[in-house]
Amino acid sequence: MPVEFISAIHPNRATDGTSTFGVGIEPDFARRFARALDDGGFDYTLVAYHSSSADALQLAQFVAANTERLKPMLAHRPGVIFPTHAARAFATLDRISNGRLSVHIISGGSDQEQRREGDYLNKSERYERSDEYIQILRKVWSADGPVSHEGKHYRFEDFASDVAPVHGTIPISVGGSSADAYRVGGQQGDIFGLWGEPLKETAEQIASVNAHADAAGRPRPRIWVSFRPIVAPTDELAWEKAHRILGEITQKSAQRAQNNHGHHYPAPGQGRPANVGSQRLLEVAARGDLHDRALWTPLATATNAAGSTTALVGSPETVAAALLDYVDIGCELLSIRGFDPLNDAIDYARYVLPLVRQELAAREAKTAA
Repeated sequence: MPVEFISAIHPNRATDGTSTFGVGIEPDFARRFARALDDGGFDYTLVAYHSSSADALQLAQFVAANTERLKPMLAHRPGVIFPTHAARAFATLDRISNGRLSVHIISGGSDQEQRREGDYLNKSERYERSDEYIQILRKVWSADGPVSHEGKHYRFEDFASDVAPVHGTIPISVGGSSADAYRVGGQQGDIFGLWGEPLKETAEQIASVNAHADAAGRPRPRIWVSFRPIVAPTDELAWEKAHRILGEITQKSAQRAQNNHGHHYPAPGQGRPANVGSQRLLEVAARGDLHDRALWTPLATATNAAGSTTALVGSPETVAAALLDYVDIGCELLSIRGFDPLNDAIDYARYVLPLVRQELAAREAKTAA
């Protein structure tokens, strides 16, 4: 399958790069953002999930209704709604969008955040539940008639849905950096999501996921890797921009430390993140600021690794080459979103996506010759 690009829809004008919750939804801005991604050639957009943000399912439908080809990657947290309801809701949205939906399953890395919505399972139990949840979704989508299920976390009898996905199923993405994530992602995922780590560590994670897929006798998931590129016309200007952004983010992180209520990740100085992905980013950052061609880590330290926070810094040519380095180790989905989300997405579409696609087309032509 071709290499594809993912962005992340922002429902409002928040630009600090760590979160948009607490600011609400601005429909006109969100519509403009979605159309910019659609027109710019992005293939997917993540529709993120947080306990206090705009409802992700409704936002994904909004994205689908306001675009022609952009595919919503709907983040979904098992445990919030029953899986039979989710299967029917996702199939409905897939029909509305003419088969464009993908679902990104979030098992949850923070006990505190999970408990805000009444989920008191521990992390291992949450991944176990996600495994069962995905099996139920696929069972419902593929059924010719009523289905029943009796498992550890869910039980139901004679459920039938009058709506089925356009293509018979919906791609399922799983993400994470723990052994549980690799296992569930390898055994169940069509796509597996990683945050941007150095090439060596990323290749090791891919191998772990693939080993589980191989052992389960199923196709290896497509790998999705996420970065926060900082791009300018030259490398020198990009580094100036990067240090300016670091100063702004550091200041905002300090302000957040004074009022961290409701956040998914602890603010800097308020404890170590519970999720393995953030811990790994902080460990990479502690080993040095710059890795490989252009991977820059101080923003992970400044935010206490609040989500995907490693940057690729440089000119469009440098950033495109860095992205291709990840393609070369097996990444097929490249997630890029900036710290000025809308304007950065427009710049990526103009200057970065074409370079990556041109090089891939040249490689394909050379192979075919």
